Amino acid sequence: MKKEEINYIILLLIHVGIGFMVYLLPILAKLYGFLGLFIGMYYVIQSKNRNHECLYAAAYLVGSELLLRMTNGNITYEFSKYGVMIFIFMGMLYTGFSKKGYIYWLFIILLIPGVILSTFSLNFDTDIRKAIAFNISGPICLALTALYTYRRAITLQQFNNLMLALGLPIVSAMIYLIFYTPNIRDVITGTASTYATSGGFGPNQVATYLGLGMFVFFSRVILESKSKIIVIINLIIAFNFFYRGMVTFSRGGMVTGLLMFGILLLSLYFKTNGVGKLKLGLIIIIIGAVMVGAWSYTSFQTGGLINKRYANQDAAGREKENKFTGREMIALSEIDMFFDNPILGVGVGKGVEIRKEKSGVFVLSHDEITRMMAEHGSLGVLGLLILILTPMALYFEKGYNIYLLCLLSFWFLTINHAAMRTAVSAFVYGIALLNVKLMPDKSISKQQN
Repeated sequence: MKKEEINYIILLLIHVGIGFMVYLLPILAKLYGFLGLFIGMYYVIQSKNRNHECLYAAAYLVGSELLLRMTNGNITYEFSKYGVMIFIFMGMLYTGFSKKGYIYWLFIILLIPGVILSTFSLNFDTDIRKAIAFNISGPICLALTALYTYRRAITLQQFNNLMLALGLPIVSAMIYLIFYTPNIRDVITGTASTYATSGGFGPNQVATYLGLGMFVFFSRVILESKSKIIVIINLIIAFNFFYRGMVTFSRGGMVTGLLMFGILLLSLYFKTNGVGKLKLGLIIIIIGAVMVGAWSYTSFQTGGLINKRYANQDAAGREKENKFTGREMIALSEIDMFFDNPILGVGVGKGVEIRKEKSGVFVLSHDEITRMMAEHGSLGVLGLLILILTPMALYFEKGYNIYLLCLLSFWFLTINHAAMRTAVSAFVYGIALLNVKLMPDKSISKQQN
């Protein structure tokens, strides 16, 4: 076994150990959170960001957000978003921001009127600072990451390492979930998403991370597994991500992860030659068999309830009237706010207050698109167009980033069902803008943006 393969296995075992130790001693989650921040800062300073170390530090922090939130290990609730911004800012101090990314400065400017409006429109008893920070931290995190990554050159090997830095702490979270709910049959009684299999945290966010983790390790089976033992290890990890994600009974994150993988397979298929297509076909058959096995095992463990969940049925097999668990009503209310206030919107954080006044229920938005429309008005629509069209323009440049469509799909689908509650969608959008090159690391690190 090669040294790099041994190191890879050691990294995985370390993160299996982290998940187990945090389960045994939850207080260690706080230590883990602090270490992630300060070791990351030291890593960037010591290297002077010569090889985009700020992105590796940020990726690891983003990946650890799930475990930290499940165990209350965050320094503050929005810690991961602020941590990403700290790392990106540090990277900018050493290697600058993308001089071609001016379009994202415009995006930031478009957010300002909604912030100013909210200082006047929010209720007197509302904590204005927290209301604004909760809703605006995600878009600002995305914009700052994009300002660093836009058209910045990186090798495919560096990019795969970046994805691994994102995926390793999600392995720790998966291990934590395995010990938190060792026997699925004891807790699954219906077809609704459940906190019992999600570490006591929101099933929607948990499934989002597990779906992403599944994608990371399935992609490594294809692109980063150079021996049979590594193929088997990555398949086992991906199998467990699939299974643990499915038993949350939250569909959005898992559907997104599967779609990402499908897009990657299609991209690789059209870029490879005849021999490459045959090898890819064999890998697809193997992965397909693993996924069928994972689904069958999940169905067995849940007594067939997972089949009913994805068929939009209740435990008795009756068709559910509502496929979106009430989220479409929130989205429709935000669309109404947009039409009532089409220019500047109602102001950042005001949408929640308006819904509470009309329905008597305090409920946060699940859809970042309709929230942007409602709270930023036409400026929000323009901002969304910037976020969608800018990476799509990059996609049509030959050989830009084979992961671009996968990552952009993750961002778009995630903000439609989980808004920007966590840092992952903002960061994944940012790294989709990287210009992935097949060239030696040294030539990349010497490039100036």
